[in-house]
This record gives sequence, C-alpha cells and structure tokens, in this order.
Amino acid sequence: MAERLDPDIVQFHSSAYRGPQDVPAGPVLVVGGGNTGFQIAQELSGTHEVHLSIGSRQTPLPQRILGRDLFRYLEATGLMGKTVTSRLGRRMQDRDALIGSSPRAARRRHGIRLRGRTVDVTGTEVRFDDDSRLTPAAVIWATGFALDHSWIDAPVFDADGAVVHRRGVTEAPGLYFLGLPWQHTRGSALLGWVKDDAEYLSQEISRRIATRGASPGIVPAS
Repeated sequence: MAERLDPDIVQFHSSAYRGPQDVPAGPVLVVGGGNTGFQIAQELSGTHEVHLSIGSRQTPLPQRILGRDLFRYLEATGLMGKTVTSRLGRRMQDRDALIGSSPRAARRRHGIRLRGRTVDVTGTEVRFDDDSRLTPAAVIWATGFALDHSWIDAPVFDADGAVVHRRGVTEAPGLYFLGLPWQHTRGSALLGWVKDDAEYLSQEISRRIATRGASPGIVPAS
C-alpha cells in the first residue's frame, strides 16, 4: 500500500520518526495500534490533527501501579520468568499488550481520532475497513518489524524461516542466538532480562570450548 500512496504525501516507517518537527502540517495518519503507534500518535497530538489506524486490539495495561512500574509486578509475580514451553507461556507468547496507553485515553485525553484497519490506498486517499476514508498530509507506518536471518547460511531454520534452537543453542556447532522474542522466557528480548539467557549461553560456550576446543559464533537477534 505504501508504494501506491501519492508521492506528494510524506510517508516513512516509525523507525525513521524523530519528532513532530519531521511531520508536515495537516492531518497525519499513524498506521499501527501497538505501543509505538500509540506513543507516536500521542506525541503528535500536541501539534497535529492525528488519526490512528488500529488493525487489532491489544490489552491496555498501566505503566505504573501504586507508584511502581508494571514490570516490577510482573517480575514479582513470576510472569517474566514463565518459559516458552509452560502452559501460560504458550498463551502469552501470541499476545501483546499496550503499556501505558489505551484507546480511551488516546481519544479523550489527546483528541486522537481512532480508525479501523487500513485496507487500501488510492493516490492521496486511504481507506479503512469501515469504508471511511482520509486524505492525510503524512503517513507514519508503525507496523513493526520482522526478523530477517537471510544473511545466515546455516541449516538452523525450519520451513517458515524460524530459528530451530534450544534456548539459543542450535544444531550448528558453535552457532548461538541471543535476544530472540520468547527465546526462553517473556523477558528474553527485553533489556532487563536478556542477561539470563546471556549467562546461560556463556556457560554453554565455556563448556563447549572446554570439551571440544572450538571457538563460538554468536548472533545477536535484537
């Protein structure tokens, strides 16, 4: 759809967004109802007319509860340590949450107009799944990221291109991954908890070197 958008309309991926000064005057459409989309829309709402296109709803959670950060409670209750193979982990890994944002707050506090899923683009016009339309001055695609391991030439991927591993350890001798989403737990791809997998891999690498004398290769995933 981005390729079909009129070239006079400014558009870029959220990774290129730096601030409201990057966005021209006029209505701006943020496509993507995840944390990034909501945060960019909220920041822009102070200077622009903002429309936020949400394809699928995510559960909103407060950033702070009783003066403490949400992740402190998740750590204390053990949710951050739930493994990918646990029953709760299998349910959690396919669900995302909005942290510190919500559709209600976006609409009432920030004056953001919520739109449905973006389904088509024709020239200067964007169409949503309720058949409503918008002619924006700018579009920011907050559509997330995908893992790309195409540069790795090793037999460690399944038919869908996902890494086959056990907590970052692959079948290719000396090849390890770190930082994959749900590599082992909910926190595997988060800065506050990636250290747990890093420590595990360092022990595996040390054990391998001690037993085989091989030097490892480590692929940071995020």
